[in-house]
Amino acid sequence: MANPMKHILFATDGSEFSAGAQQVAIALAKRCGARLTAMTIVLSTQDLEGVGTQGLREQLEREALSILDGVLAAATAAGIPCATQLVYGDQPHQEIVATAEELASDLIVLGRRGKRGLARFMVGHATAQVAGLAPCPVLMVPRASELWQRRILLASDGSDACAPAEAQAIDLARLCQLPLTLVSVTSPSHNAERKAAAQAALDRLLARVQAAGLEGEALLAEGRPEEMVVATAASRGADLIVVGSRGRTGLKRLLLGSASERIMGLAQSPVLIVPAERTL
Repeated sequence: MANPMKHILFATDGSEFSAGAQQVAIALAKRCGARLTAMTIVLSTQDLEGVGTQGLREQLEREALSILDGVLAAATAAGIPCATQLVYGDQPHQEIVATAEELASDLIVLGRRGKRGLARFMVGHATAQVAGLAPCPVLMVPRASELWQRRILLASDGSDACAPAEAQAIDLARLCQLPLTLVSVTSPSHNAERKAAAQAALDRLLARVQAAGLEGEALLAEGRPEEMVVATAASRGADLIVVGSRGRTGLKRLLLGSASERIMGLAQSPVLIVPAERTL
């Protein structure tokens, strides 16, 4: 990869929703030769004082350390160096982002939702906030997922904000020696000129993929972006989706675009969200 991953941060709550993320984090660290840090969060001292029992504090700490010991054992069995970090705080997304910044992590891996997640197929609030605020790419992993081995799908609207995601997808396809499907989605309301521009951007991107010596294809779809991206991934057998955190209609800086969040919620495969500011 042009910018190899040196450090992966895996954030876990020890629930079944983190199982796929743990598996993928360890496998990806092994593939990239990266260091791995596993972190989990317990209630902050202030919160625990409010509860009023020292016993509960110690119980929560024991449970958290047990979670980290489990990740360490799995990583060690796979031959992966793994550090652990126990963090106190009452806002999980803030603690994850702060830890990634402190450790200069190249990637954050976490489950789609956690113990306090929303309804089935929905992306958890903390996960969405991490993806929108993180200083590095975030890999959201559904609980039954494994490391991709068939095809990578890149969703791009051709905007400058998507350029880091495009570069990242090409790097990952080269690293994993996988074909790359490029998809751009237009609306029925778009005129012929807008659709022609989208097709031209896809063609230029496909030329970059082929120049990198990769197998690629470019598809222009029409409909709701999140639905078409997820449907295309399913029909083409893609087991990783790469998207930018924001596109042409992105929200304010550091917020996750609504289409990207909906893709995270609908996808049955891991989704890599790459911020405009930085790539792996």
